[in-house]
Amino acid sequence: MKNPFRFRFLALALLCYLLPYQLLAQQLLQGRTLDARSRLPLEGVTVTASTGEQAITNESGRFALTVRQQGVALTFSYLGYSTQTLTAANSTEELQVLLQPTAANLAEVVVTGYESNRPLLQTAGALSVVEPEVLQRFDESSLVRAVNTVPGVRMEERATASYRLSIRGSSLRSPYGIRNVKVYLGEIPLTEANGITNLNLLDAANFNRIEIIKGPTGSIYGAGTGGTILLEPRRATPGERVLQAGTTFGSFGLQRYTASASMGSEKSSLLVQYTRQRYGGYREQSAMDRETLLLTSSFYPSAKSTINANIIYSDLYYELPGGLTREQYEQDPRQARGGMFGSVVQNASMNQKGVNMGLSQEYRFSDSWKNTTALYGLFRFRDHPFNTDYERNANQEYGGRSRFVYTSNMGAVGTTVTFGGEYQRGFEAARTYDNNLGRPDSLRTDDEVLAKTGLLFSQAEFTLPSNWIATAALSLNDTRYEITRLRQAASGGAYQYSRDFKAVLSPRVALLKRLSERLSVHGSVSSGFSPPSDEELLTSDGVLNQELEAEKGINYEAGIRGYTLHEKLHFDVVAFHFRLRETIVSRQDLSSIAVFRNVGATEQSGLETAVGYTFLQDEALPVSLFKVWGSYTYSHFRFKDYQRDGTDLNGNRLTGVAPHTATAGLDLATRFGLYLYLTANYADAIPLNDENTVYADAYVVAGARLGFKRELGQQFQLNVFGGAENLTDEKYSLGNDLNAFGARYFQPAAPRNFYGGLSLSYKL
Repeated sequence: MKNPFRFRFLALALLCYLLPYQLLAQQLLQGRTLDARSRLPLEGVTVTASTGEQAITNESGRFALTVRQQGVALTFSYLGYSTQTLTAANSTEELQVLLQPTAANLAEVVVTGYESNRPLLQTAGALSVVEPEVLQRFDESSLVRAVNTVPGVRMEERATASYRLSIRGSSLRSPYGIRNVKVYLGEIPLTEANGITNLNLLDAANFNRIEIIKGPTGSIYGAGTGGTILLEPRRATPGERVLQAGTTFGSFGLQRYTASASMGSEKSSLLVQYTRQRYGGYREQSAMDRETLLLTSSFYPSAKSTINANIIYSDLYYELPGGLTREQYEQDPRQARGGMFGSVVQNASMNQKGVNMGLSQEYRFSDSWKNTTALYGLFRFRDHPFNTDYERNANQEYGGRSRFVYTSNMGAVGTTVTFGGEYQRGFEAARTYDNNLGRPDSLRTDDEVLAKTGLLFSQAEFTLPSNWIATAALSLNDTRYEITRLRQAASGGAYQYSRDFKAVLSPRVALLKRLSERLSVHGSVSSGFSPPSDEELLTSDGVLNQELEAEKGINYEAGIRGYTLHEKLHFDVVAFHFRLRETIVSRQDLSSIAVFRNVGATEQSGLETAVGYTFLQDEALPVSLFKVWGSYTYSHFRFKDYQRDGTDLNGNRLTGVAPHTATAGLDLATRFGLYLYLTANYADAIPLNDENTVYADAYVVAGARLGFKRELGQQFQLNVFGGAENLTDEKYSLGNDLNAFGARYFQPAAPRNFYGGLSLSYKL
C-alpha cells in the first residue's frame, strides 16, 4: 500500500511548482471605451476575449477582464456601433478603445443636449437630431432643406444665404438673421453677445450633425425662449487619412467646389476643409458668393484629457432682391423690388467677412469628476448697402464657457450634477450712411455698442429605481448693453445709454419613465427669458427703442418616443403649451426699416411627430436599405391681450406660422452603390400680417437625388449624383416679409431646378 502522506506531499509540491506559471499566464486587462466621434464614454459595451471571458463596461466606459493567457484578442460590440477587435499584448497599459457609430435608431443615438450625454430614449425633452445622412441627402448648397425635416422647426431664405429660423414660434422677431435661438459650434457659442447668430457665414459641409432642442433651454444654455441648436463640426476620426474633392453645378448659375484633407490617429486628428459656392440667382439682384475655410483639430495627450480647436474663416457676399406685392409676385416673380429705392438701383446687398476661433479642453480628474472649458474669439466686418441706408459695422468678441460634472451613486440612485458658467463680451462699431446708388454718402449715425451677457447654471439628474430619470435645473441670466452715440446727423448730439436686463432665474424640471428597453415617456416644465438684441434696441434708422422689454415665458410639454415591430418602426411624439409674455413683434415703417415693440402675450400650443419605418437594412442584400419616414407639426398659435391702433387683435393667428406642416421621405440604397432619396414638403397657408388679412398660399414641393457611390480599388471612392428641387414646379414664397410696409410681403422661391456633381476620395 502506498504511503498516503508521501502522495499528498508530491501533489502539494507539484501544485506549488505549477502555480506561478498559471498566475503568470493570467493577466488583468483594463481599459475604457469611447465614442470615436464625440469622445463620450460608452456604457454597456460587451468585451469578449478570444479565450471566452466577458465583461461589460460601466457608466464611465471602463472595463476589467482577467484572461488565462497573454496576447488574446478582445472584441468590442455595442448596438449602433461597428464591432472592433484588437490584440491586447501588454497588460501594464490601460487600453483606450474608440468605437465608430453606424447609422443609428432612437435607441442608439447619444445626444449631448441638456448636458446629459444619454441615448435619446433616455433624454427628457423635445430634441431632434439631424444626422450626417440627412445632411447628405440634399445638395449641401443650403441647410434649409435638411433642417426643415425636423418637426417644430422652420428655416427660410429671404434671399440666397439670408437665413431665418424659428423653433416653435414665428419669425416676427427675425425680419432678417437668426434671433431668439442660441446656437453653439461644439462648445463654442456662435450666437454673439448682442443676440444675433450669423449662421450664413458657415457652409452646410462644415457640420457633421445637428442637435435641435425645442422650447426654453435657459436652465443650461442661457437666454432664449425659442430653443438651442448644437452644431457638431466636421472632424477627422481616428485612423482616417483621406483627401477629398468635389464639385456641383446646377440651375441658375449654381457652382460649388469643395476640397478637404483629414488625418486622424489615436493621439491627434486634423481636418482642413475649403468650400466655394457661387449662385447667379433665380431673381434679379439675388446672386451669391461664399468662401469658407474650416480647420478643426483634436489632441488626446492622455486618457484623461481631450483638446479641441476650431478656426473658421468666411467671406460672404449676397444680393437682396427685396419683397414684392402680390400683384408684382403674380406678374413676374423674378423681378426685384423697384422704384426710387429699388434693390438694383441701390445695390441692396450684404458683404460679411468673419473669423471665429475656439479652443476647448475636457479633463477627467477621475471616474466621478470632469471639467470642460472653452474659450473663443471672433472678428466680423459687415458692409451692407440697403434700399434706404448704408451700414458698416465691425465687431470683435471674446468669451468662455466652463462646466463641471460630478457623477456618483447614492445607494440605488445614480446622480449626475452639472454646474458652471458662461460669459460673452462683444464690442461693435456701427456707422450708418445715406445710400447713394449703392455707395455710402452722408453720415447719419456713429455708434459704439458694448454687449455683455452671462449665466450661471446648475443641473442635477437622478437615475431612480424602476427606470425613472428625474432632472432639476436652474440658471441665472444677465444681459447688459452700453450704447455710445458719437454722432447723429439730425441733431449732432452725442449721448450714452445703458440698459441692464437684470438677472433672471430660469428653472427647468423634467421626468422620464422607461416603460421598456424600447419605449419611454417624458414630461417637463421650463421657463425662458429672452432680452432684445442690439438691433432691436437700436434700429438702422438711428432710433433708440428704450421701452423694449425682455420676453418671458413658461413651457409645458409631454412626449413619448420609442421603436417597435422588431425595431423597424420608430416614433417620437411631443405635445406642448407655451405662454409667452411681453412678446416682441416687428413691423416695417415707411423706409422699410423694421421697428420692434412688445405686445401683450401669445399662447402657443402644438403637436410634433416624427416617424420612420425601415423595411430593409442589410448590406449583404442586393437592396441594402429601404425605409420611409415623415414628420408632422400642428401649431395652434394665437395672440393674447394685443391691441394695435385701436384694433383688437386678441385671438388672431400668430403671424408667420403655418398651422400644419409636414415632410415625408423615402431612402433606397443597393449593395452595388446606387441610391435614391425622395423628399416632399407641405406648408399650410401662412398669415403675413398681425391683422390676418393677407396670407401666403399653401404649397407642396418635392425633391429627388439619385446617385452612385462605389469603391474603386483599395484607396478611391467615387460618388456621382444628380438631383432636382421643386419637382412639382410650385409657385410659392419662402421667407416672407411679415407686416411689410407697402404690402411687399412676398419673396418668391425658385421653380423647378436641377443639379449634378461628383466627389472623389483618396485614402492615404
